Amino acid sequence: MKVELLKLLREKKDFISGQELSRSLGVSRTAIWKQMQALRKAGYRINAVPHRGYELCESPDVYSGEEIKSRLGTKWLGRELFFYETTDSTNLRAKEYGDNEGKAGALFISEFQERGRGRRGRDWECPTGAGIIFSVLLRPEILPEKAPSLTLVMALSAANAIRDTLHLDVRIKWPNDLLINKKKICGILTEMSCERDYIHHVVIGVGINVNQREIPPELNKSATSLFLESSKKTDRTALLNGVLERFEKNYEVFMETGDLIKLKDEYERLLYNVGKPVRITGKMDIKEGQREDNNDDFFEAEALGITNTGELMVRTSDGNTINVNAGEVSVRGLEGYAS
Repeated sequence: MKVELLKLLREKKDFISGQELSRSLGVSRTAIWKQMQALRKAGYRINAVPHRGYELCESPDVYSGEEIKSRLGTKWLGRELFFYETTDSTNLRAKEYGDNEGKAGALFISEFQERGRGRRGRDWECPTGAGIIFSVLLRPEILPEKAPSLTLVMALSAANAIRDTLHLDVRIKWPNDLLINKKKICGILTEMSCERDYIHHVVIGVGINVNQREIPPELNKSATSLFLESSKKTDRTALLNGVLERFEKNYEVFMETGDLIKLKDEYERLLYNVGKPVRITGKMDIKEGQREDNNDDFFEAEALGITNTGELMVRTSDGNTINVNAGEVSVRGLEGYAS
């Protein structure tokens, strides 16, 4: 009932009587009063005036399942929402739910992860109360080889939501990181359960550094937070909902064609790598023109853009253009993380 009550208070934008709330929610006025007390304990500022009713004064520091859901503007994404103060990993929770026939669009959010992971098995940590950590469960009817493109759909959605909210120059470092001033503020991890030609489910996990006032010394050359870049505290619920609303729209656009053809231009406008030299590390097979290598070290090239399926197009020193798959390699700047 808290979610519905918060929605009614916000929609009114003025005092609303206990009687009207009671009638709208189908509960007694005593039940309404008890819920108001519970909301106040949770941090909401609510005015109560005799003969006028209740008025909600916004409290941007409140970050909870009820707050997020009451402000969510999506059609289907997040209609099922699970909020944890602490969990091992939101991706693990989403995969477990997916394995047990959970519905597509389910959303898993946590204040703290004990076993947060980034791409290629790296650890990922965020202090309690400072970041945005969430995973979404999807069941796209596409071939498994197209699923990695969803990482790019989420990156585009998160970048635009941050740009709209804070007016910061956020860039995408292909395939799964967001940068401000060459430092990482967001990472994305996409995992899939599938058979050869069928996807059971896809889970996309996102971690955004939001209100951290400092970054550990060992990371401060490569990572930052929205607070450090803007000198402002961000309403995490508003930003999260912005990301989710953007992603829902972009996901629907992606599913119209099953590729990035309608999102490619917008993605490339924000792509940090374009026109820059990159070092491609990892094992991959290259079969393009006269070139055929099996390289398990690295090579250098110039990034050109992305394909409709989300691969990074690069031009090698011998003039060949090849496509790099995110599942095979890691791309770095020649002089560091995002040089």
